[in-house]
This record gives sequence, structure tokens and C-alpha cells, in this order.
Amino acid sequence: MPIFEMIKKSMLASLGAAVVTKEKVEEATKRFVDEGKISKEEAERLAQDLVDSGQHQWDEIQAKMTETVRKGLDTFDIGSKKEFQDLKQRVENLEKRLSMLDEPTGEKKEE
Repeated sequence: MPIFEMIKKSMLASLGAAVVTKEKVEEATKRFVDEGKISKEEAERLAQDLVDSGQHQWDEIQAKMTETVRKGLDTFDIGSKKEFQDLKQRVENLEKRLSMLDEPTGEKKEE
């Protein structure tokens, strides 16, 4: 296995986190360049590969979290924001209709 691939795998394993800032990756790869283990071009390619990999992993984590939250909300049978807004509008409309039944003085009609 070429040293570039070993370094890449080693860094992926040691970084561990799904998201690593490009600055942190570049800082880490700069050390390998300074030590003469890889060229500057390889370091740039490695940094980009690691950032891309981290972004892909982050996107997967977000998708899984979103799906988990959605499933959790479904089990609680909680209405959506749109459903809440629709119900709120209906209540407001009913309140307006009720207020129209009141006398101009604000008193309710006697039946």
C-alpha cells in the first residue's frame, strides 16, 4: 500500500469525527509535508479527500437524525406545524363569527 493511502487511512481513523474543518485537515497534512512524507500536491489532494469524506459522513448523519426524529414524532402522533397553523386559523375564524353574533354593545343576544 502506498504511503499516501496509509496516511490517508490513518488520518481518517485518527480524526474519527464525521466533520472536520478544512483548516484542521490542512494543519494535519502540513505536518506530513514538513516531515517530507508527502508532497504539497499530495497534501492538498489528501486534505480535499478528507474534507469531502467528512462532509459525506455529516450528510449521512443528518439524514439519519432527521429520519429518527421524524419516526419519533410519528409515534407521539404530534401534528405538523402546518396542521397547527390551519387549526389556529379555524379557531380565529370561529371567534370572529361568534363576535358577529354579539350585540353592538358587546353583549350576547338572549335566546
